[in-house]
Amino acid sequence: MSAVAVDQNLLEAAVGRLAEDGLTALRKKALSNFGKTGFPSLRHEDWRYTNLAAAAELSNSCLSEPSPPAAPGSVDIGQLTAEIDAHWIVVSNGTVIPETLSALQEAGVSITPLSASVNSVEVHIDDPLSSFNASLLSDGLLIRIADNAKVEKPIGFLLLDDAETAAGLSQTRFIIDLGRNASAAFVELHRSSGNNAHFANSVIQIELGTGASADYVRLQERGAGHLQIGRLQALLREGATLNYTSIDVGGKLIRNDVVATIDGAHATANISGIYLADGKQHIDNHILIDHRVGPATSRQNYRGIVGGRARCVFNGKALVREGADGTDAEQSNHNLLLTDTAEIDTKPELVIYADDVKCSHGTTVGQLDKTALFYLQSRGLTLEQAKILLTRAFAGHILRKLPLENVKKYAHQMIDRKLDHLTGDSGQ
Repeated sequence: MSAVAVDQNLLEAAVGRLAEDGLTALRKKALSNFGKTGFPSLRHEDWRYTNLAAAAELSNSCLSEPSPPAAPGSVDIGQLTAEIDAHWIVVSNGTVIPETLSALQEAGVSITPLSASVNSVEVHIDDPLSSFNASLLSDGLLIRIADNAKVEKPIGFLLLDDAETAAGLSQTRFIIDLGRNASAAFVELHRSSGNNAHFANSVIQIELGTGASADYVRLQERGAGHLQIGRLQALLREGATLNYTSIDVGGKLIRNDVVATIDGAHATANISGIYLADGKQHIDNHILIDHRVGPATSRQNYRGIVGGRARCVFNGKALVREGADGTDAEQSNHNLLLTDTAEIDTKPELVIYADDVKCSHGTTVGQLDKTALFYLQSRGLTLEQAKILLTRAFAGHILRKLPLENVKKYAHQMIDRKLDHLTGDSGQ
């Protein structure tokens, strides 16, 4: 068995144990797809920096000894949901808590189990992790926003994973469909508890109809020993706008894939994020914006603050297809290394097959300005306080642009907690 191989026999047995329902045919197809690929290895260009051996090993362990669904553990759901004003849907170890689902009553919003509506939507299983997700999916959610609906309060997804009593494996899938000229905001919050290992694999699909707009903020604050792979797959029709921001501070190994396909003229995709890592954390962001039609606009703006022996990866690609004239695409990735042992691998890419375009990219990797540190210390700050002030200012470039005001306070608190660790990290 290769170092990154999931045992197909164990996977087939686990799929066979799931109840027969509307997802059965999809699971079997996804199982077949995954059997042809398995997890990607370091030989795959898009995965050359991220080793999934630990995820495969943990998957095999959990598949061979399945455990019953766990409760949310020690995480205080009430406190979390009170801190951010949203219609919260709580998912515990991959299972939706029905009480939180039934409480969401909003005009123009309909939510149905994916098992009851799978024939009316396209469920993407065209990459290995999405296939793995669908093959083991107990159920998912289909969220529809009606034409012209304006959803005033954000819809929140609280993804809780508990590894307090045993190692775990969870799969989550949401499909979001915004109708013509609809608008809505979403918050995706990842938290976990327990010292055992856990591997969470989530897929979010979002389709924006003509003139639709969505603000989406993802916040990840998982336990130090937990693994998480996430994929956002977005399709933008004519005149649609997607504002997406991702903030990562937790987890042992985190991989985020964002694929935004611009399929209509005058659409706009703003994709941004910030990652803070210390210890031996590994955080990998891969972004692809596929410009199929022009004119249209895309922006990728990511920042990283890395200390200890952590390693972070950024790969941002803008693909401009033939005929997508009028495309305006920009990318930027700026990073702070707080220790000599921290590492960042950054690769912005432009692939252009059209003539009339405006495209640019830039990246920087550096350390805190020593002159600025000295100045702040001369004004009475300690070295640690000066570091926090400068790194907070660096992160603030992304935080200031968060599309959801009621998420900013929580995001600032997340980052402040992380900075306490980062600025005191010795690199061990």
